[in-house]
Amino acid sequence: RNLKQLNNIAQEKQLVVQKIRDELTTCQLRIKMLEEQLEYVDMEIEKEKEAGNVAALFRLQAMYRRLCTELEDEKDFELKIALTLEENMLEMWRIETEQGKYEIFHKQLKKDEEKLEMQYQEEAQVRIRKEKIAALQAEGNQLSRKKKEEEAQKEYEERHKKMLEDAKRNHEKAVCFLRKSMARIHEENAKEEVKTQEHMERRIQAVLSLKNSITSNREKLKALQAWNKAMAFEAKKQEMKMREAILAEGGNVAKEIFLHKRLLQHEKEKQAFREQQKSRKIEIVSQILQEKASIHKRKNRQSSTKASKSGGKLKDSLLWRMKTWHYIEKTCKHPAGAISQRTAFVGEFSEKIPQDVLHESDKDEEEKDKILIEPEFPGLWSQECDLHKVSNREMDTNQLATRVMNKEIFEKNMEEFQTAIFHKQIVSGRECKERTFYSKPSCIHFKDFDVGKIYKKKIVLTNASYSVNFCRLVGISEWLKDFISIQFDPPGKMSSGMSCEVGVTFKPAIDENLEGEVMFMAQTGSFSVPLKCTAKTCILALDKVLIDFGTQVVGETISRTINLTNTGALGTRFK
Repeated sequence: RNLKQLNNIAQEKQLVVQKIRDELTTCQLRIKMLEEQLEYVDMEIEKEKEAGNVAALFRLQAMYRRLCTELEDEKDFELKIALTLEENMLEMWRIETEQGKYEIFHKQLKKDEEKLEMQYQEEAQVRIRKEKIAALQAEGNQLSRKKKEEEAQKEYEERHKKMLEDAKRNHEKAVCFLRKSMARIHEENAKEEVKTQEHMERRIQAVLSLKNSITSNREKLKALQAWNKAMAFEAKKQEMKMREAILAEGGNVAKEIFLHKRLLQHEKEKQAFREQQKSRKIEIVSQILQEKASIHKRKNRQSSTKASKSGGKLKDSLLWRMKTWHYIEKTCKHPAGAISQRTAFVGEFSEKIPQDVLHESDKDEEEKDKILIEPEFPGLWSQECDLHKVSNREMDTNQLATRVMNKEIFEKNMEEFQTAIFHKQIVSGRECKERTFYSKPSCIHFKDFDVGKIYKKKIVLTNASYSVNFCRLVGISEWLKDFISIQFDPPGKMSSGMSCEVGVTFKPAIDENLEGEVMFMAQTGSFSVPLKCTAKTCILALDKVLIDFGTQVVGETISRTINLTNTGALGTRFK
């Protein structure tokens, strides 16, 4: 790199010296030309003096002076050019001496470049030989690949023929199954349309009844407002009469009116306290009755779910018998048990509660029974009969006794039938007593949901038994049917260790916590997966239980910091 720099600098200096020499020669030529012009003008001046031509003489003298100044300028410029030429010549000679010092290295560099060129040529020859060898190998590989491709093509054609034959057979089977499934889907759609129409009719009736109740409430409100105005006007009249009477007697009007108002207010407070006591007692009685009714309903629901689980494999006679007993449980057992409990409990409180309160509580209980019998939201309860139309007086004691006996006989038959359906799994002398299917995750939990949105989750059911088993969906809890929908295709027989997927869709309509279960039926018995839906809540927590300031001096100020954290999904204000 240094040698190249020196060569470049030397070339540049040679060019500069050449340019300066050219400028010096041109300057010398101009000086010669000016000297010749001066000689010529001097001769002309002599001639004009002899001739006595004054005008021409002055013009020639001015030209002579101008040529003299130009000549002096050119000589000065010549000196400058000569000096710069000498400086550049010195620099060029110095560079040449530097090049002389590095001449040995320059020769060595040429030798090294020649050796490097030889190495490049040898490497190129080696690379060419390797490329020829690789080309020969590639040709051989290509030939072997062609043979393999031909063999693979033959195998592919054979497999393709077999696949086409299998596809034809499978297509015929699929067409047959598709026709059956389409017919079943059409039937289900028709049933769903009928159900939706019935549901819409119930909704329309509910809206009309709500409209009628609103109109009646408006009329009652108007009448109540008019009555309040009349009572206020009557109170003013009485107050005026009292004032006149007190003035006639000569008493203190303000004091008497104040005492009268205090007495009225005291009477109102007494009356409100009595009404509050009455309502509280009635609430306690109704809550106890509702708890007993809910326990009774839960028992009925459990018996109905057991019947629905085993009902898929019963004969028609068993199915109809199951429905009749379920109907008897709802219609007969509730009035006979609940009314007797109710009368006994009210009898215990009859000494403490007045007669008018008992009369009001009986009315409230009858209204609540009606409200509990009729669902608030149609579709939440799937009852097959209208309980209003069944009269309690038609059920005689003899009929109830015979039906209870028949029910006990039926339950024994059902137990025997279920033991015949569910088989014990015994493999290599061991009986499978644990749960035959496991779900992942073990609990379906929808956390922090928003009303109006749709949430989806998947669970995986794994066969943990010792042999082949099957799994089918029975249903979900009754109070979850309006919010939860299940997507499950029965996989048929599943060998041990195999799994299947179940889709769960949650459409929240109310901002409340929900709990229930998804029920399945296996060859060894029924099982269920718990389901929870928790709304957004605010969970506030402090990082310290005790604020300890320790020892301190009188007059000293000590500060401590505590952190309040909201770990829930719902924001809140605090004080």
